[in-house]
Amino acid sequence: MRIHDFRQSYADDQALWPTRVQRLWLLALLLAIAVFPLVGGGYALGLMCVLGIHIIAASGLNIMTGSTGLISLGHAAFMGVGCYTAAWLAQRGLPVFVTLPAAGLMAAALGIVVGLPSLRIKGLYLAVATLAMQFLMVYIFREWDSVTGGVRGVNVPPADFFGIPLNTDARMAWLIAFCAVVMLIGARNLFRTRVGRAFTAIRDKDISAEVLGINLLQYKLTSFAIGSFYAGVAGALLGYFYRAMTPEYFTLQLSIFYLAAIIVGGLGSTLGTILGAVFMTLVPELLRAGVSLAAQWSPRAIEILSPIQQVVFGLLIIGFLVFEPHGLVEVWRRIRRFFHLWPFRS
Repeated sequence: MRIHDFRQSYADDQALWPTRVQRLWLLALLLAIAVFPLVGGGYALGLMCVLGIHIIAASGLNIMTGSTGLISLGHAAFMGVGCYTAAWLAQRGLPVFVTLPAAGLMAAALGIVVGLPSLRIKGLYLAVATLAMQFLMVYIFREWDSVTGGVRGVNVPPADFFGIPLNTDARMAWLIAFCAVVMLIGARNLFRTRVGRAFTAIRDKDISAEVLGINLLQYKLTSFAIGSFYAGVAGALLGYFYRAMTPEYFTLQLSIFYLAAIIVGGLGSTLGTILGAVFMTLVPELLRAGVSLAAQWSPRAIEILSPIQQVVFGLLIIGFLVFEPHGLVEVWRRIRRFFHLWPFRS
């Protein structure tokens, strides 16, 4: 260990990025994100936008499930509430810096209502309760024509930022990247506060946490509200990006997608959220690219290999659960330890 890696004060110990190397890597990453929309192509920009939205939504679910132990199968419903709230407000000319917080707050309000039973039920019973809410909200999305447009969906005007329409993928990429960075930093700081430590205590042993004076209902509702807020903002950004949304997007399959992302990435870890979202977003794209490449050699490749994509994807997820239950974040930690000790490892 280098001499400047030692923590010499409490402020150093509490810093998010305590070493100079970490801060330099972070700066390089932020510069790359800022420059990429200027040089990236249409497909790459679209993938960047979708990945950023997935990271925000998965981060909210990781706060609820990974850090507080509240299993939720209704995350897609919270996203739908945020999407339709932003769409309704945007149609009335409100700018994006108003619609995004409003979408998050509306989803957080629903999260508090859904979280009320969490004091009495937990585990699979709570998951079933959120699953019921998921189906109920999808029904409302389909039937409330005046707000959601029913099964036809709703058109979302371009996001407006001080009179500048964010009507291109590059502009949306900057907005989504900014929101993702801010909300990830917020999530990481949350776990350094009393609230975040209370979440962890509830996850590990809620009875012991209550004995220590933690108000279970208050902190569980807070966790639901924060996680739902993240989902609402992600849903609003999703609507702005696609410009038209239907209830068919916010189904149970999307909720399971985010649950798989935080399990593969690593429960309770901000870095695990990012890695899991990257895995769940990019691996299907790589599999599709492989099928397209094989089609150049054999005309029947698409017909034969397309059904196998989902099988391979599912096997990869199962493989992580069996061989690396702590997720991709644990793989990353082992790689860091290897290079940190190299060449003096035993």
